Amino acid sequence: MSSTTTTHSCAIHDDGHHDHHDAGANTVYGFWVYLMSDCIVFAGLFATFAVLSTAYAGGPTGKELFDLSYVLIETFLLLLSSLTFGFAMLSAHRQNLPQVYLWLGVTFLFGLGFMGMELNEFAHLLHEGDGPGRSAFLSAFFTLIGTHGLHVSAGLLWMVVLVIQLLRGGLTPALNTRLACLSLFWHFLDIVWIGVFTVVYLIGAM
Repeated sequence: MSSTTTTHSCAIHDDGHHDHHDAGANTVYGFWVYLMSDCIVFAGLFATFAVLSTAYAGGPTGKELFDLSYVLIETFLLLLSSLTFGFAMLSAHRQNLPQVYLWLGVTFLFGLGFMGMELNEFAHLLHEGDGPGRSAFLSAFFTLIGTHGLHVSAGLLWMVVLVIQLLRGGLTPALNTRLACLSLFWHFLDIVWIGVFTVVYLIGAM
């Protein structure tokens, strides 16, 4: 009787484990679908910028506006944040919660530094009178960079929420799945920024 009960309990536990694994896989798959839709959004913004990149309307050009050394620091901050997020994921796989907190904290600081520099750039342009209403080129610029910045801000907020959930519940399978989704989102933003740096800043400053 005891053996039968134990076998039955194990079977229920295994079914629950498989159900959770399937739910986690479905969540990650669904998030990939979301990222593909986000790719379409950014593709449209890049295409719009490409069309309007020379529509200066007598205003300043990218060469006159952009400081590549400044943007390069921004780029390094975001790329380093992607690396530290990778370390956070490795720590999560090892169930090392203190290291997860450490690397998520470093990632957050890098992301916050990136956003601070981006907002400072926007404030400087607006102060000089080079806002989105100055020309179609600047309108496309602010829209593309601003949309990416909003995504980074959402990622930072998501990171804070996840840390709070980790503090309350630890590294549960559900939180590991959410962490994996945020990792995909963060790396996606890095890839988009490489495109922004190349198309908007590097080519624009030539």
